[in-house]
Amino acid sequence: MKTLQERLAITVAAAIVAGAFFTNAPAQTVIDDWGSAKLPPPPALKAATLAPAETALLVMDFTNQTCSTQRRPRCAASVPKVQRLVAGARAKGALVIYSVAVPGSTAADILKELAPAAGELVLPPLGPDKFINSDLEKILKGKGIKTVVALGTQAQTSVLHTGAAAALRGFKVIVPVDGMSSDDVFPELYTAWHLANAARISAQVTLTRLDMIGY
Repeated sequence: MKTLQERLAITVAAAIVAGAFFTNAPAQTVIDDWGSAKLPPPPALKAATLAPAETALLVMDFTNQTCSTQRRPRCAASVPKVQRLVAGARAKGALVIYSVAVPGSTAADILKELAPAAGELVLPPLGPDKFINSDLEKILKGKGIKTVVALGTQAQTSVLHTGAAAALRGFKVIVPVDGMSSDDVFPELYTAWHLANAARISAQVTLTRLDMIGY
């Protein structure tokens, strides 16, 4: 039978072993590992050639409430280049469709630089996936659209979810990374990475830059 001193020694030894085990145990969740994450290399940007009759520009959520130097300066900085793309595509006959994001907002809230032309569709606030609770897919397929260009703010909502949804519906998706914006860099980075890597989505997506788009 072990003495009290021997039992205490065993208990202390067991505690030391257990402490060492838990001290050296790997983190159990991604939250614990967050600081050790390493950024992957950036996805490659590729030139994109659009066939206007088969292309729709989805110009999502560029409104006074969401895109200003005060609210989201990265969005405001993208507007002149997005404006040039929209004007050029419209002149060549591409379909242009808008959306607004904030509940209660209307077409009148879209930035004046990107104001819809007469007859262009403006989707009401629908959430991040513009296909949900709308006829967007029916409209696009009814007009023979095969390619959509996803532009918008916030990138991790409208561009990510609508772009991915379009890809899963069989559309080719063009995403100019300087035509999507967020509050800071990381959501844009994540959106680009996800669209370039997600199964069944990445094969349909081309990441590009606005000045790399031609006709």
